[in-house]
Amino acid sequence: MKTASFMSVLAIAAMAASSAVAAPAVKTMESSKGQVLTGAKGMTLYTFDKDGKGMSSCYDSCAKNWPPFMASKGAKASGGYSLVKRKDGSKQWAKDGMPLYYWVKDKKPGDVTGDGVNGVWHAAKP
Repeated sequence: MKTASFMSVLAIAAMAASSAVAAPAVKTMESSKGQVLTGAKGMTLYTFDKDGKGMSSCYDSCAKNWPPFMASKGAKASGGYSLVKRKDGSKQWAKDGMPLYYWVKDKKPGDVTGDGVNGVWHAAKP
């Protein structure tokens, strides 16, 4: 009986661990631009018009200003969220195929100062 209980606990723990990496920690927040997607700490996420679905074109100085919303090791795509493989082999979260980024000039949760930059950056919408 103790073995069966222990095995049940292990199975539940394994399911919890796998679901913990199933989807990105994304929230929806009301902003001056309407509802936007944010990372776990409430910072706005953005999409880039020069990216293709499933492909990032933001590297080097671009990625310094627009840090990719990186996926943790073992993350799995779920729902409208997918993973985009970057040049270095790391993985970045995408919404509806479009890679997601932060903007270095956003200073506090709910800031949307990157929306409309150069006409190609947009606050990600739910």
